[in-house]
Amino acid sequence: MPSLEKSFKCIKNVIFDMDGLLLDTEILYEKAYENIMNRYEMTFHKDYQMKILGCDTDTINKFFVDELGLPCTYEEFQSQKDAEMAALSPHCNFMPGAKKLVEHLHKKNIPIAVATSSGQQSFDLKTQNHKEFFKLFNHIVLGSSDPEVKKGKPAPDIFLVCASRFPNKPKPEDCLVFEDSPNGVQGAKAAGMQVVMVPDPNLDKEQTKDATLVLKSLEEFKPEAFGLASF
Repeated sequence: MPSLEKSFKCIKNVIFDMDGLLLDTEILYEKAYENIMNRYEMTFHKDYQMKILGCDTDTINKFFVDELGLPCTYEEFQSQKDAEMAALSPHCNFMPGAKKLVEHLHKKNIPIAVATSSGQQSFDLKTQNHKEFFKLFNHIVLGSSDPEVKKGKPAPDIFLVCASRFPNKPKPEDCLVFEDSPNGVQGAKAAGMQVVMVPDPNLDKEQTKDATLVLKSLEEFKPEAFGLASF
């Protein structure tokens, strides 16, 4: 893990992933997938979640139906997932350090945005109890429902689209991305951006090697390392 005291290239704008980075949703998704697979007398394994972290809706549906052989259509799987998440999402909480960091950057007038693979319906469900928090962002790009995002993570599309919507029109190298998934890290790097990774503790360390900086929690982040105002 790189030293937290190391200095990196100074940046002007910050882009955040949402699931598993700002909001503790991965545990909700795991429960939803487990419940669905149990209906078909199949078992959900932890490593499945690692394979689909950061993926868009279509990719996830194909993984369960095509790769795992769930005996249902993509639409049926999506319908079941929507129902499960509708019941679970009200219990969605912030990840450690997320609220403090976002509020700090907003207060210091650092342009911030969200780039999530979620679609509109999913986003609305997960953020229903945190609407004021998400108003702090300049804009939010929803990968699964935004027509300008042609390919999901690990493609760079969502990050480039997100950067283009900032009023100050930053270059990719002027943006810092926060991600928890290998797919997200690859997408951010492909976009030409530095990326801070806060991975699931169960993730293989080999899958964190492409990140600019790896942290155990957002609570460890030091804004001044990237030329931002310190706490």
